[in-house]
Amino acid sequence: MDNLIAGPTGAKRPVFRFEGPDPLPATAIPTSELTLSGPSDKLDAGHWPVRGDLAHIRLAGRVFVPHYAVPMERRVVPCGAKLFAANDKESEVREVLGGGTLFNVLDISGGYAWGQVGEDGFVGYLPLAALEERRS
Repeated sequence: MDNLIAGPTGAKRPVFRFEGPDPLPATAIPTSELTLSGPSDKLDAGHWPVRGDLAHIRLAGRVFVPHYAVPMERRVVPCGAKLFAANDKESEVREVLGGGTLFNVLDISGGYAWGQVGEDGFVGYLPLAALEERRS
């Protein structure tokens, strides 16, 4: 599904459709906070939500990547799941997550979601079947 809202072009149009009632226009992001004034920080991939192609929006201005993502909050299914270092069930298990654990999804591809446990937990891949919509 495409999150971009169709409609008029220009900086004042909503950038993404979020689950809340209010759209987030491009002008809501202060450009002075998104400048990169030196080399990107080298961050540990297991603990920081950054890859060569994508990073959490809170890292804008700290690391340089082609895309930044606003996380989608999901919960781990009640039976729990393994968080993998790569999108492969044979890869290293970074953590075993209990049911109901908050997982912030930043990318979905190949049957896996890449993201971070909570706001400061491990970063890795979960099978899509291990996630459910966040309940209010």
